[in-house]
Amino acid sequence: MTSQSPGRSGSAIDDRTRPTHVVGPDGLPMSIDDLPPPDTKRWVIRRKAEVVAGVRSGLISLEEACRRYTLSVEEFLSWQRLIESHGLRGLRTTRLQDYRRRADNDPTAAAAE
Repeated sequence: MTSQSPGRSGSAIDDRTRPTHVVGPDGLPMSIDDLPPPDTKRWVIRRKAEVVAGVRSGLISLEEACRRYTLSVEEFLSWQRLIESHGLRGLRTTRLQDYRRRADNDPTAAAAE
């Protein structure tokens, strides 16, 4: 595995200060090559968690991740909040409505955000 994908943009300074390997959501080492492919259409829990872990650890910037995966900042931040609030299981799309409904019905949940 290499630490940089072909065609990856970024300044030389970013590439020198960026880690080549970080701890992934499963506790194993993860590199830029382990991130989901840019043409990902099916966002399963593992792929979302890898992108969040990559951004949190500095492997890829938020701007790069949003551009690479055609995500809005809001969508990425919702993944991050779900992981913080509910763990990886919070990323399950079938549970998303339950978590949102619970937050809407709980006045303390809105104050905590």
